[in-house]
Amino acid sequence: MRDKCLSRRQFTAVMSGALASFVLGGACHGSQSQDRGSGRILARPRPDAKTSGTGSRPLGLGRSRDAILQLPANTGTSPLPLLVLLHGAGGSGAGILRRLGSMADAAGVAVLAPDSRDTSWDAIRGDLGPDVIFLNRVFERVFETTAVDPRRVSVGGFSDGATYALTLGLINGDLFRRVVGFSPGFVVPAPPHGKPRFFISHGTRDEILPIDRCSRRIVPALQKAGYDVTFREFDDGHTIPADIAREGMRWAADA
Repeated sequence: MRDKCLSRRQFTAVMSGALASFVLGGACHGSQSQDRGSGRILARPRPDAKTSGTGSRPLGLGRSRDAILQLPANTGTSPLPLLVLLHGAGGSGAGILRRLGSMADAAGVAVLAPDSRDTSWDAIRGDLGPDVIFLNRVFERVFETTAVDPRRVSVGGFSDGATYALTLGLINGDLFRRVVGFSPGFVVPAPPHGKPRFFISHGTRDEILPIDRCSRRIVPALQKAGYDVTFREFDDGHTIPADIAREGMRWAADA
């Protein structure tokens, strides 16, 4: 299944709201409670957690749709950088790990790859609820069992997952210091927290989420609101070129 492209009217409406959120939201400080529409992730790395093992393992938090934690080959004794990777519509955590996991491992990054509760992330339906609730459970489990550097927690994704990564990154910039978006579609407007940095890439021949209606609007909106954005355009379609993927993984590791 491929991500559906928004109509021009839908995209304009979403981005108009997002721009207002970027410009005006800095003065807002939403409730710290996990209300259904806030998009807030409250779990945080624990200073007493210790990392054990390497490789990939499911977390066992869902029967048919779960989350996978991949630890780098050499964990060492220091807290690890953690990158949350969000799959595209119709995909899975296992699928995006197959695509990007080896590059993250080479960069020395622990990867958390959750499955959305439905076939796509709830942001595309304008309801920041079920997936955020599940992600809080996932983070609580990971932070109990893995030593994670709180200064090096990032979120990223591809396509629908990139849309969700940008949305959650803005809402939870006090947790996610860096945000990686490979071919995002839009941003769901909500009060931002913190000041994360962004790495965004998009193909100039993308027919699923056209660059002119997506990243070429998202990036200037973020920059206008004062966010640091690294933007990579490439001559291809709805994909992640290997060199862009490697750069994104290294960039996330340097948080």
